[in-house]
Amino acid sequence: MVTPAGGRDVAPGDRNEVTLVGRLSGLPQERTLPSGDALLSWRLVVARPADTGATGRPSVDTFDCAAFRGHVRRAAARWTDGDVIEVAGALRRRFWRTPSGAASRVEVEVSRARRIRRVGDRASAATRRQVS
Repeated sequence: MVTPAGGRDVAPGDRNEVTLVGRLSGLPQERTLPSGDALLSWRLVVARPADTGATGRPSVDTFDCAAFRGHVRRAAARWTDGDVIEVAGALRRRFWRTPSGAASRVEVEVSRARRIRRVGDRASAATRRQVS
């Protein structure tokens, strides 16, 4: 077993890393959890490759993203609907109780993020800003 910086044992070779580039859908939303932690969440829409499968139409995948880190939250709060965004982090499955029972969802817990292009902007790579 390997003990990473977080102090928990994981099997050698286990890895939970994800990097996505897509379009921001809606504005990021901030909320405070019952624990008092601040959370900024948003939805990222990622186009699938040209090989679209049976329908022959382009399709997309939609990912819920959440940021706890202050510098990522501050940067993401300035994004606009339609901006092209790159995020990196880990997949997390969240559980909570609802009036009808337990619920869960998978989201990307973002540790780094950057806006690649503002909506309507054709900015070059030289103007990209990374937050990590």
